[in-house]
Amino acid sequence: MASQQTPDGTGPSETARNIGPTKERAAIDIDTVHNDEATKILDTYDGDRDWTSDEEKRLRRRVDWRLLPILCVTYGLQYYDKNILSQAALFGLRQDLGLDVGERFSWCASIFYLGFLVGAYPVMLLAQRYPVERVASAIVTLWGLCLLLTTVCTNYQGVYAQRFFLGLLEVGISPMFMLIIGSWYKKNEQAMRMGIWLCCNGYVSMVSPLINYGLGSTNPSGSSWRLMFYFAGGMTIAWGILLLFILPADPIRAKGLEPRERYVLVARLRTNNSGVRNTHYKMNQALELAGDPKFWIIFSISFLCMFANAPLSTFVPLIVKGFGYSNLQSLLLFIPVGAWSGTFQLIFCYLAMTYPGIRTWLIFIAQMVTTLAALLLWVLPLSAKGALVFATCFLSTLGGGYVVLMGLQLANTAGYTKRSIASSGLYVGYCFGNFVGPLCFKKQDAPRYVPGFIVIVIASFVAGILAVVYRYVCIWDNRKRDKAGIPEGFDHAFEDDLTDIKNPQFRYVL
Repeated sequence: MASQQTPDGTGPSETARNIGPTKERAAIDIDTVHNDEATKILDTYDGDRDWTSDEEKRLRRRVDWRLLPILCVTYGLQYYDKNILSQAALFGLRQDLGLDVGERFSWCASIFYLGFLVGAYPVMLLAQRYPVERVASAIVTLWGLCLLLTTVCTNYQGVYAQRFFLGLLEVGISPMFMLIIGSWYKKNEQAMRMGIWLCCNGYVSMVSPLINYGLGSTNPSGSSWRLMFYFAGGMTIAWGILLLFILPADPIRAKGLEPRERYVLVARLRTNNSGVRNTHYKMNQALELAGDPKFWIIFSISFLCMFANAPLSTFVPLIVKGFGYSNLQSLLLFIPVGAWSGTFQLIFCYLAMTYPGIRTWLIFIAQMVTTLAALLLWVLPLSAKGALVFATCFLSTLGGGYVVLMGLQLANTAGYTKRSIASSGLYVGYCFGNFVGPLCFKKQDAPRYVPGFIVIVIASFVAGILAVVYRYVCIWDNRKRDKAGIPEGFDHAFEDDLTDIKNPQFRYVL
């Protein structure tokens, strides 16, 4: 008999038979308007409803190798494309496009996230209504084309428009990937899998400076920055087209699965209490999310912690150059920042997977380290070059906490419409933070940008405190449900597409 895991991964709970459907129903009676589409798989399967833990591990490993490399490449390309602006700035982009006047370069970075804001909800509505792999393929191909069009811009107004539409197109990938992870993995498995693809933003930062320096150096006295966009845009378009054929969206529709494999992959997800797929938009779930204080706390954390992403995503090469380094040295010193970020994202996700109940503490720790790093960048003298570069690496610790935050949001939200909107809502907070953050770094404050780092110290500290507040709100809700006498269970995991608030058997991960 198979042993299952509790949603936080603490140990065995019910057997495969116990969490299977309680009765057989004909396919014609299955209600997928109100119920999750997973009920079609569970209720029409006529084979053995038990499975062993070894069988489950083999299937999970197969999913890992089929899904995660695709997510990693796609997200790595997104980060490469999104942050190419900061490296191109060292090779004539600012001068050629008039971005070296006033705060135009800061606005160029911020406008990208206005596009994020506009595109966040529409893209997720498309992803709920239509096959995710088709939506993902379309937007990746289109953003590659949009990136390529940077090369035809001749002034700052043109690049403003290009950056807005690039943000509008790129916003959907991370929320869609959150849905995909939630559709394939159990709660205790999600954090590590999300960390694997999210860490690519750090590790790509170890490679992109070398590529872009090579491209930029082809014509050091000219406008070699355009070569960077030709390379990145062409590569992204090719990958976007390929995604249509290789991305498996969810176990209900994925090709190449035997009926038993599909059944086990779906049935084991009942412990998530959050469903797999439902294409019907439910307004009541959207309204419930709007009144859910837990969502707004996570939204606020996402907003505040992203202030620190402004120097990381846009200004690090310029900040490091301000310490007295050359163009090449500035790009090379971006490599340890990427290594630190990617490694800490993996470490934090591994800890979240291994030790139940510490996710909010991990977010708190990440924010306190980020606060310390911003404080050092604020007060250390320019002569302390080594310490300043070290503090820049420390600043990227925020990525580890943010990955855990994304997993926490996914694990603690049930109801397919509610989960879809919450995933994009998290990115609305992310967008607001990334929009405001660059505007705190003004040209006249270079190279120290003291006011910007003061803002980061305050925002990162408050975000850490809110993580602790979120923890105790969840503890309070869990205790109320325990006192009501309804134990944690999975009877309504798929049948009713219940939200986390409406399902009294749901328990929040800490």
